[in-house]
Amino acid sequence: MAEPALHRAEAAPISEIVSQVEALAPARRLADPQLVAAAARAWSTNTIRAFLSDLKIWDQWCRRRGLATARADAEAVASYLRALSGVEQDPRNPLKQRAPATIERYLVNIGWAYRMAGLDDPTAAPLVRLELKGLRKLLGTRQRQARGIRFKGEVSDLDDPAIGICLAHLLKASRRDMLGARDRALLRVAYDSGCRRSELVAIVCDAVEGPDSDGSGTLFIATSKTDRDRAGAIAYLSPATMQAIAEWKRASGIAGGPLFRRVETYFDGSVRSVGEGPLHPNTITLIYRRLIRAAFEKKLLGGMSESELERWVKAVSSHSIRVGVAQDNFAAGESLPAIMQAYRWRDPKTVMRYGARLAAKSGASARLARRFQESR
Repeated sequence: MAEPALHRAEAAPISEIVSQVEALAPARRLADPQLVAAAARAWSTNTIRAFLSDLKIWDQWCRRRGLATARADAEAVASYLRALSGVEQDPRNPLKQRAPATIERYLVNIGWAYRMAGLDDPTAAPLVRLELKGLRKLLGTRQRQARGIRFKGEVSDLDDPAIGICLAHLLKASRRDMLGARDRALLRVAYDSGCRRSELVAIVCDAVEGPDSDGSGTLFIATSKTDRDRAGAIAYLSPATMQAIAEWKRASGIAGGPLFRRVETYFDGSVRSVGEGPLHPNTITLIYRRLIRAAFEKKLLGGMSESELERWVKAVSSHSIRVGVAQDNFAAGESLPAIMQAYRWRDPKTVMRYGARLAAKSGASARLARRFQESR
């Protein structure tokens, strides 16, 4: 008989976390099983996924060194940090170099695992803290940012014609069939709502309301990365987006359930069928990249070279439209609080980082350079 207080969806992550932490615990017995269960209920799906993945990488590294994970000390963690940063590599136990932000996340999750197992936390030792500080100095703390996909591209005025890789050109490059209808609806919803990939694939048909008298609608976002209490949020959908959703639903015959689904095609590219379940989160990046290549093939990207295209494609991620939305809002003169509220950001530093490149191109130095250029 299932526990009445436990939802089925929660059982799997709790059992996985318990299994990982039990492997560390003395005699494989948890001192406080409720702590682990509470963590699984409190953490988001992404946090749980990262926790399990990070522990797996740490456990594999320890095993390859012949070290029992439960007995790892501060010296072992410090060595692990040096391996992750590329400072110290064992040819028999190589690790891919990670960014400082990723390494810090690893430490947080490893520390949580040891504390939940009732063990001393080796990540809290001064040696580890100093090693972390040293690698920050070595690698820097600037995070790699996804290339933003703005609505009209790198325009200085939002009324200017679209240029380069932008949402307008990706919409134009989409196919004129069911797959294209799905892509256009996805692109427009992503831009209007600023949804993260996990939020996009979780959208169900009933979450879209409207159209209202002006053709616009709303999207209820039930869960998100920053909505730990699951209060939900409402995002605006433009008339063009509501029309794109209607076209996609009409072409696919979808009446309920997941809104964005996989569209199966034959070898010749023609559409075969529509899937029953939602898109996988990893698919979002692939769709953006496919549409960028389609825009290039249709000569919509101006004089862009193939090498420049490949650099662009490599820098694009599922976060690119969300970054572009922030940049367009800054270009439109929207305030930081308004942007954070509309698109569900908690950290102002993140939003400001997205607008940094735009600010540099419209700042005092750029204006001065343009004045001298005009006077020649």
